[in-house]
Amino acid sequence: MKRCIINLVLLTIVFAAGLVYGIVIHRNECFPYEIIKIAYYRIHKYLKIPGPWSIGIYEGPTPFDLSAPEDISNPVLTGKDVLDIDASLVADPFMVIKNGKYSMFFEVLNRETNQGDIGYAESTDGLNWEYRKIIIDETFHLSYPNIFEWNDDYYLIPETHEDLSVRLYKAISFPEQWEYVGNLLTGYRYADPSIFRYNEKWWLFVSTPDDDILNLYHSSELLGEWKPHPKNPIVKLDKNIARPGGKVITYNGCLYRLAQDDDPYYGIQVFAFEITELSEKSYAEKIVSEKPVVNKTGKGWNAAGMHHVDLHKIGDKWIAAVDGRKK
Repeated sequence: MKRCIINLVLLTIVFAAGLVYGIVIHRNECFPYEIIKIAYYRIHKYLKIPGPWSIGIYEGPTPFDLSAPEDISNPVLTGKDVLDIDASLVADPFMVIKNGKYSMFFEVLNRETNQGDIGYAESTDGLNWEYRKIIIDETFHLSYPNIFEWNDDYYLIPETHEDLSVRLYKAISFPEQWEYVGNLLTGYRYADPSIFRYNEKWWLFVSTPDDDILNLYHSSELLGEWKPHPKNPIVKLDKNIARPGGKVITYNGCLYRLAQDDDPYYGIQVFAFEITELSEKSYAEKIVSEKPVVNKTGKGWNAAGMHHVDLHKIGDKWIAAVDGRKK
């Protein structure tokens, strides 16, 4: 009985202290986010706690029927494969396949700075990968390195929401040397910019770090004036389907966008949507299937979630660079 009374008193004291602290925080807007953030990442740094995200390879007969190949062991890349910085994770892979050579670009989270950089790896068969180096490092966070070819040059648009921009990079010497060309959009925290070309125009999907809004922009020139679509937001207040989860692809003459499911928590699975109507004045889409393109498996490297799919047609099958999160 005495122990119960002591526990009750201690619980009351803790509750009262928390209540007072909460009132002070609310009134003075002084919650020590930076202190907690620094402490958290210091612990990760010194204990060498592995990051949750890593990269794998899936394949299948269609873009929407994917599974892990039997002849490899996923994941194919983890933070431990990164040699030039102390990396806690790798994620958001995008591939280029040219002349029988596979190049992969992805986010590398630097454990020292908790800042994302863009890394690069190579493969001769798309199944076995060798990490090379960090190719883009800025003073702000980088992720989602959406890479594409235009007029025989390679360009890359990473997520740079901390810079309040959508930045364009061009390869000086592909794949390892890149230069910043300019901004496509500025003034907001644009998340996971996904660019594609359709009907002689450029189109760009962007979300926000809140994961519940999808906006669409268009431009006649890559570095021209980007105009917001009159139907914006294309998706509003829906974390299950708003945030991009990979490149827009063409399959059987139709356009498809990939969307990550971020509710009830970030990065659960990826759905595909067919874009049924797209012009400067109209937009419409429909979900391909209630079955996700990829999803959490409940065990292993992707037990808790998958939130990215980069699809490529190779011969009579599709190969996809994907990422997954451990529990």
